[in-house]
Amino acid sequence: MDDRYGSDVLAPGWREAAHKKPPTVLATRALVVEVAEDGFCGAVTRTDGRLVELEDRRGKKRLFPVGPGFLIDGRPVVLAVPAKAAASTPARTASGSFAVADGRARTARPSRILVEGRHDAELVEKVWGHDLRVEGVVVEYLQGIDLLDDLLRDEPPSAERRYGVLVDHLVPGSKESRMAAAVESGPHGRHLKIVGHPFVDVWQCVTPRALGIERWPEVPRGTDWKTGVCRALGWPHSTPADKARAWQRVLASVSTYRDIEPALLGRVEELIDYVTA
Repeated sequence: MDDRYGSDVLAPGWREAAHKKPPTVLATRALVVEVAEDGFCGAVTRTDGRLVELEDRRGKKRLFPVGPGFLIDGRPVVLAVPAKAAASTPARTASGSFAVADGRARTARPSRILVEGRHDAELVEKVWGHDLRVEGVVVEYLQGIDLLDDLLRDEPPSAERRYGVLVDHLVPGSKESRMAAAVESGPHGRHLKIVGHPFVDVWQCVTPRALGIERWPEVPRGTDWKTGVCRALGWPHSTPADKARAWQRVLASVSTYRDIEPALLGRVEELIDYVTA
């Protein structure tokens, strides 16, 4: 007689049967995969050691460690390097790009990336500094988006001198979004690109995992955000020096692009593409 319920559900291996492992796929040239963590999609261009280089449709190349965390046609896979390709592992930058060994910094391009906020500029430098020097892109600190009009009037952008601008808390309806829209619709809008992340402060662009916390604290309205965060985490917060030391603690937790939220990663990559096009 047929057993309508099949075999014993409590037999050894029943847990594994309910969680099927993703298949292992060799990272062969031209294979198109998606990175589950940040959505970057590209074709395999080469493998080196335990690393795979992907190139997207715009020609942007990034480096990732092989293993789990990839998708093919929306389904999880584990990427593996062919045995003959698993040789030496090259150095890579914090942004995930191949490091250029013994390469001199390129002469600075006329184009610039303007970053609102000193902490924002320091974070961009830590993660993308090597790449930007190789590309000859200078990052300039912008004290506030309200000063952008004056800067553009004094040093207007052009087809040969593009400006990419990174802004804090660029969300619909915010003061920053209104000011950005006004600048982009003005006389200089044709040769600049303004992007931003949705967070109140760039500290939140660092993943809680990197800092060893479960989540960033909720700060009540009317309370200075940095003060509220330091207080909630048990860090000194009474003086500007306390907050400066807290930021250095946050910054020190970042060693690779994987420690940065995708909402910032994508925007900085977008600006680099824009000013180097």
